[in-house]
Amino acid sequence: MRLLFASDSFKGSLTSEQTAAILAKAAEEVFGKCETSGVPVADGGEGTVDAVIGAEHGEKIPVTVHGPVMAPVEAYYGVFGKNKAVIEMAAASGLLLLEESLRNPLNTTTYGTGELILDALNRGFKDISIAIGGSATNDGGMGCARALGIRFLDADGTELEGFGRDLEKVASIDVSGLDPRIKETKLTVMCDVTNPLCGPDGATYTFGRQKGADPAMQDRLEKGMCNYRDIILRTFGVNCDEVQGAGAAGGLGAALRVFLNGEMKSGIETVLDLIHFDERLEGVDLVVTGEGRTDWQSCFGKVMQGVGMHAKAKGIPVLGLSGSLGKNAMDICSCGISSLMTSVNAPMDVSEAMARAEELYYEAALRMFRFVKTGMDMRA
Repeated sequence: MRLLFASDSFKGSLTSEQTAAILAKAAEEVFGKCETSGVPVADGGEGTVDAVIGAEHGEKIPVTVHGPVMAPVEAYYGVFGKNKAVIEMAAASGLLLLEESLRNPLNTTTYGTGELILDALNRGFKDISIAIGGSATNDGGMGCARALGIRFLDADGTELEGFGRDLEKVASIDVSGLDPRIKETKLTVMCDVTNPLCGPDGATYTFGRQKGADPAMQDRLEKGMCNYRDIILRTFGVNCDEVQGAGAAGGLGAALRVFLNGEMKSGIETVLDLIHFDERLEGVDLVVTGEGRTDWQSCFGKVMQGVGMHAKAKGIPVLGLSGSLGKNAMDICSCGISSLMTSVNAPMDVSEAMARAEELYYEAALRMFRFVKTGMDMRA
């Protein structure tokens, strides 16, 4: 019997690697000798770099870059294979890097994300994947592009710094200084939102509030983003309101797509491709996946959905073991998951469940595998 364990991290309690180790221990207790393997998985958000380098035996590259308000931050990205790198923009330009008092998308920039890309180019990597969730920014990706040599000019020809407040000042865009290595680089953008750049469903009005923008700031940023959109349309012939995902990460999606020719792809599909997940499924009899909380959102570009659909395509059954179940959690069964179990075994506070995460998860794994063994015994 061959088992594959592929869970997302349980935020704040268990890593993907820990879940795999616990499942292996429980499987051995229930089934005796069996072949188990685990692979860390993420959906293109937080933990993507760690999951990919863990699965592919890569390494972290530490880099000091400019953070969202240009203060130095210690970031890292992952490298693996011969020439592949994976970057989380949140490591350099993420909301969690800022104290709440500093969260103001008029004053934040993606410049540090561009520095991570530049460092990867300097080290010779030509296949770069970028996860763009969790941003603190609404600069249209100007900061990132500026770090790579693109200049954004105001009406007087003065170069702008690339903060959100500069969107309204952009009069022209000069790409002549773009790092030429970009043209020789495969750039994949992990993006699971389809928001356009502007409008009620665009970058500013959808995500600006969570980044610290009050209504007046949102109106100013939206006006600037519309100006930015129009300059891009006039210069490059691309209407970013018609590009799915252009509004992701405060418009970074637009910059990566238009200026750097990045390819927008689902985060979970990109991760599964990077870790050669389909190859890992060969010869597997059962897959176990899970996440901290499963609900209706789990069906939309999350780890369980991706793992379930890939296993289903190969006719392999999948069980879900999650920390808790929320609204419409059973919807995930339409994505190749046979059934769900939760690690919580009695009413308890979230704090208690997280403090006892290893113990509860192990007990739940035993219960799950004993059900599986009962089914095997009945079939015999």
